[in-house]
Amino acid sequence: MEMAYNKKTKVKKGWLVVAVGLDGDEAPNGDGFRRFPIPISYLHHPLFQRLLESARETYGYKTAGPLRLPCSVEDFLHLRWVIDREQRAGGSHSTLSLHAC
Repeated sequence: MEMAYNKKTKVKKGWLVVAVGLDGDEAPNGDGFRRFPIPISYLHHPLFQRLLESARETYGYKTAGPLRLPCSVEDFLHLRWVIDREQRAGGSHSTLSLHAC
């Protein structure tokens, strides 16, 4: 079950909120992006680093608000599942390729 996170929701220590979406996507907050909390540990994962590089290429370094990730929500949820599974298993990193990320 996904929890809705908005600007007023407090994020627990060690986590951050990212905004996920593609141009033209619909989202409950009206800006085309859905917000998701993620653990800071994701920032070190190679798959997530590729997504961060894509965000840098798309949006640059300066943004107002949460970090925006140019990725479909479906692909982001799959990426999050892969990273969580790997972290639980303590295994090696995947070479997953996401369509819209």
